[in-house]
Amino acid sequence: MSAELPEAATAGQTLGVEDIADALVADWDNPLRDARDRRLPRIAGPSGLVIFGVTGDLSRKKLMPAVYDLANRGMLPPGFSLVGFARRDWEDQDFAQVVHDSVREHSRTEFREEVWQQLAEGMRFIPGAFDDDTAFKQLRAAVDELDTSRGTSGNYAFYLSVPPKFFPKVVKQLKKHGLADAPEGSWRRAVIEKPFGRDLKSARELNKIVHEVFDPDQVFRIDHYLGKETVQNILALRFANQMYEPIWNRSYVDHIQITMAEDIGIGGRAGYYDGIGSARDVIQNHLLQLMALTAMEEPIAFDEEALLTEKLKVLKSVRLPKELGEHTVFGQYAEGWQGGEKVVGYLQEDGIDPQSKTDTYAAVKLEVDNRRWAGIPFYLRTGKRLGRRVTEIAVVFKRAPHSPFDSTATEELGQNAIVIRVQPDEGMTVRFGSKVPGTSMEIRDVSMDFAYGESFTESSPEAYERLILDVLLGDANLFPRHQEVEESWKILDPIEEYWAQNGRPAQYSSGSWGPEEADEMLARDGRSWRRP
Repeated sequence: MSAELPEAATAGQTLGVEDIADALVADWDNPLRDARDRRLPRIAGPSGLVIFGVTGDLSRKKLMPAVYDLANRGMLPPGFSLVGFARRDWEDQDFAQVVHDSVREHSRTEFREEVWQQLAEGMRFIPGAFDDDTAFKQLRAAVDELDTSRGTSGNYAFYLSVPPKFFPKVVKQLKKHGLADAPEGSWRRAVIEKPFGRDLKSARELNKIVHEVFDPDQVFRIDHYLGKETVQNILALRFANQMYEPIWNRSYVDHIQITMAEDIGIGGRAGYYDGIGSARDVIQNHLLQLMALTAMEEPIAFDEEALLTEKLKVLKSVRLPKELGEHTVFGQYAEGWQGGEKVVGYLQEDGIDPQSKTDTYAAVKLEVDNRRWAGIPFYLRTGKRLGRRVTEIAVVFKRAPHSPFDSTATEELGQNAIVIRVQPDEGMTVRFGSKVPGTSMEIRDVSMDFAYGESFTESSPEAYERLILDVLLGDANLFPRHQEVEESWKILDPIEEYWAQNGRPAQYSSGSWGPEEADEMLARDGRSWRRP
């Protein structure tokens, strides 16, 4: 082991013990560390997580189980602390019991009592409303106490698992009570769930409020799709392999379809969903992010600045169709049969205005105006109460320019395609033509399949596991930055304005694959939707 003293020492200045210690630690290498160990750099240092709205579904079903799974996998520090904030008259032990029950029901990994006990020692609960100064003083006291008792070193992430209307109030309270200001050598970060605004104007206002309290690099906007292994695999597929990138362009690709379909209705989310709709809820963030990753150029490195640069190029290059009436569709599910049950339509759901024009289905055609993709359409669609739950990206290729086979031989041959399955069965399918065994020349589509569950012994972590760990590590690679949010709203706002002024949503039966108008939209281009 060797270490050089700071330049100040060689210049004759007096150095304190701490200066010398810092210099030695900075250059020290652990002799027991194996350079091939990929896990150690991904373990969070001393830190804690504060969850606002900790009694909500997202927290109970996703966040708290993800924290336990990280602890169970050895990815959290021994003194990790979890603080819940909500309007419930609970004690710390009540909160611990709620977390315990959520973990038992929803965690991905097996329950181990020793892991739970260590985690439970660092749990605290603060009852109060978001405008309750007394509650935030108690939160400040709890954070200070945990610094001492658990060794969190003043490092805290504040997770806003609350409706968007409360974002400004919470961040202002964090600033007012000194919680947003990190002690020397520590960090504070804000984690914000979607939707980030409801249009460009509100997104900019929200960005302004949040950035008055937290610097842009302290704000982590959650898009849980970016935490999914298959989404990250888009980059690996394209840029770690030589076989795909040469054909990933307008010379070979006919079109790209990006689909997120759900087989459920709005459930009990009428208060949130009505007035927002599927396009704002899904296309503005999830699908435009998937589109950016699919269309982007190769980044110079896998870091947040390089990824942001290339994704922004795509979003800034997106062009809307001139005739929005012909190349966009919005719809609402009507009554029908789904999963063997008769279900009601959107307008008959509890809490929904019978005159509501909120979309539960949206399909849009976009183009990317650059050298790689000029003239190639990207079809984005999302909807509730569709045929099945599935999210996929389908890159559909052009037909061979010349076929030596007669039309009878190829009548069952479709177009080559690469299909990336984001959920539920994560993996990838390559579709191509092959000769059918027999005495005649007959060519038919076949598929070659890759599934994560079959190819790797370790199961894929939940998206929130990866994203919470990245927040604690300060790794922003998988988080949309405020520039991306604003560019996405610039794309969607004109479409939303057109829909608001022109007609009512098309109706489609629950359990179907959307309104006929969406099929007609692609038929005008001589194409059809994939049936996932």
